[in-house]
Amino acid sequence: MFASNRTDRDTDGYTHTAHRLSDLVRGIPGFLGEDSAHTPGGLAISVAYFRDLAGIEAWRRDPEHLAAKQRGRERWYEQYVIHIARVEHSHGFTRT
Repeated sequence: MFASNRTDRDTDGYTHTAHRLSDLVRGIPGFLGEDSAHTPGGLAISVAYFRDLAGIEAWRRDPEHLAAKQRGRERWYEQYVIHIARVEHSHGFTRT
């Protein structure tokens, strides 16, 4: 899980990179899915789900992802935190 507060700088570059990373993470072995939410005030939460720690590690080491993280620290984020956790149970509801 990646929770962040954004700066107001380079929003076009951020949006392009976020879309690129969303496409890129789907190619990581063990990727299961992702969720994200954003508030008008700049808070964003993105969660990527992987089958195992090997998938998480492959994503962490991906060169394009590493470059985006560096740009994020330089331009896009006031702060962020990353949590790695195991999902023990999940259920949901969808109105039909």
